[in-house]
Parts: sequence; structure tokens; C-alpha cells
Amino acid sequence: MHPLHWLVSVVVAGLAMVSTVQAAEAIRIGVVNEITGPQAEGGRFTVNGIRIALEEINQAGGVLGRPVELRIEDNASTNPGTVLAFTKLLSDKGLAGIIGPIRSTQVQAASPAIAKSGIPTMIGGSDVSLTRVNNRWVFRIRPNDNYSSRVIADFGANTLKLRKWAIVHSTDAFGSGGKTALVAALKAQGIEPVLVQGYTSNSQDFTPIVLAVKKSGADIMGTYMTNSPDQGIFAKQMKQLGVSIAWVGSPTTISVTTLNLAGDALHGSYSVTDFTVDATDITRAFARKYREKYNMNPDTFASWAYDAMHVLMRSIAKAGTTEPEAVRKAILATKGYEGVEGKYEFDEFGDGLHGYNVVRNEAGKIVFIKRVDFPVK
Repeated sequence: MHPLHWLVSVVVAGLAMVSTVQAAEAIRIGVVNEITGPQAEGGRFTVNGIRIALEEINQAGGVLGRPVELRIEDNASTNPGTVLAFTKLLSDKGLAGIIGPIRSTQVQAASPAIAKSGIPTMIGGSDVSLTRVNNRWVFRIRPNDNYSSRVIADFGANTLKLRKWAIVHSTDAFGSGGKTALVAALKAQGIEPVLVQGYTSNSQDFTPIVLAVKKSGADIMGTYMTNSPDQGIFAKQMKQLGVSIAWVGSPTTISVTTLNLAGDALHGSYSVTDFTVDATDITRAFARKYREKYNMNPDTFASWAYDAMHVLMRSIAKAGTTEPEAVRKAILATKGYEGVEGKYEFDEFGDGLHGYNVVRNEAGKIVFIKRVDFPVK
């Protein structure tokens, strides 16, 4: 279903349900995002995706006959900044929902505040544990790393036919969780990695990591690297030091920021990603709209946030109210909704998607290979 199809019935129903005074009152959605700091470029993509969805919704008449507006708080690309941003937002008792960060480590830091708030919060962090800490107000709008790790392992071992694996990962929640999941997925393939190497995010010199990969004798590398600038630097240093092996990375491997920084150092690499431009007619339409407005292609930072806004507004419309418990139940009841990230079907944990795309960087062009989806348990 196209993201706008549900709005026609929503507007009609909403106008019948709310008074004239209520119709004039905006539905307010909070956003915690990286406006400043080292990850601000990714944050800009996130806000762009949200704003495109917001325009579509308001141009179609809003939700429940009411316009929708944003309240954005900057987290300065840090965990403490994320907690502070949530604290500021949660002082606003009129928020109907929140679109939180894409960084797993930031979601992890804010999870206690989200649990206490009782406000539906859409997240992009893919560390598996984020929806398994008894926090009933967190809803993931991306597939988690239990799925990405299985796709990486299967593609590398069974399609590329390579078995000497190096794993390089950031040591934050995302990287550590991804590493653990990938080690388990490789074990299921009968493979023990020859190297598992962590690093601290925002590093400027990856020479020791690159040399460790070279010394390991690995013929394929799987990566879970949180920050796009880190991945760009790492890729360049891999090329400079003459380390050329098959590479299958997590979604950051094809973020616009990573591609711009790495240039030809990532040519020939593979990635698993929840969003790629040429996956479906829906993704192509979203990419056209994004290019028309911002003169560049979108990436996962934009796509998940676009879907988050639509899923949240669709759930408010289905609930017929902004009352948190009713909205929560409507989110969990979402099944078969076609977003730009895939078809949403929420499980009991609050995970909405259950598969990844495999893509290849062919001389700077990201080429879609296949989609792998897993059954919802």
C-alpha cells in the first residue's frame, strides 16, 4: 500500500470524530536527532526524511482532522546529549509520539527515560537487545541485527564461497551486538572467524586494525561500523595499505556520507541494507521525491525516519486518538503496511521489519542484488 492511501479514510473519519476546536489543535511529534556534532550529516538526512513525510501528511489533511507539527531536540551526536534531549521533550506533556535516534548506543542510553515516559517512541537502532529490555514504549522501524548478521554470513559463505572471516566492529552497543550476532551466524555455517577486532568510535587512525586484518590471512571481512566517517577512513586506509579482500558490511557501508568519504576504496564491496533506491517501485518513488527536494539520493538515515513518521501517524489514525496506550496497540497491530524500508508486521517485541537487501558497490553505483526476508515468529 502506498504511504498516502490510508489518509483519505483517516481524514473523513477524523473530521467526524473531533470538534472544531480540536481540529485546530496540532498533533505534536517530538524528534531526538543529531543536529550538531560529528554525525550531523546523517542527522540531516533523518530530518529530511521526516519532513517529506510530514508534508505528505499535512497536504492530505493531517491526521484526525488536525495538522501535525514537529518539536526537534538536538542530541549533539552523544549519549548524554540524547538523554538531555529526551528530558527536554518529555517535559512537554502534549506530545503524541517521539521519533528517536538511529544509533543503538543512544537508544540504549535513553531507554530508561523512554520506559518511564509512556510515550510511543520509534527508533532506528538495530542492536537486538533494544526491544528486549522490557520497554513497552519502544518500536523499531528497521530490521534488527539478528537478521543482518544471518544475511551477511549466508551471502559470504554460500554465495561468495569464502570461509576465512575477519570481523571488524565498533565497541558500542551497535557494533558489539552486531559482532556477537555475526559470530553466531557464522558458527551456524560451521565457520570460526580468524579475527574478531573491535575499535573505539570516532577513531582517526585505523592502521593497527588494517594490519591485523592483513596478518590474519582472511579472505573476507564482515563489518559493523557505527559511524560513517569511521567507515570512510577505514576503507581508505585499507586501500592505502594494500589490503584487498571481499567485504560485506552493515548498512553504514553504503550511507551517502560513507560513500562520499571512501570514494573508490569501497568499489566492489557488498552491504546488507534495509533501504536501497532500486529495491521496489515504492523506494524509487521516494528517491525521486527526495532528489527533487534535496538534490541528492536518500539513504537509510532518511528512509527509516520517513517510514517512522508514516507508521506513527497511521497508528494514531487507526486508534482514533492520541492516547498512548491506544496508539501503542495500533502500532503493534500494524501488518502488511508497505513502507520504503519494507513490509511492516510488528512482532511482540515491537520489531516491525524482518529482512534485508543485499547490494554491491559497482564503481560507486549501488546495485540491488536480492531481498532476504525471514518469517515473523
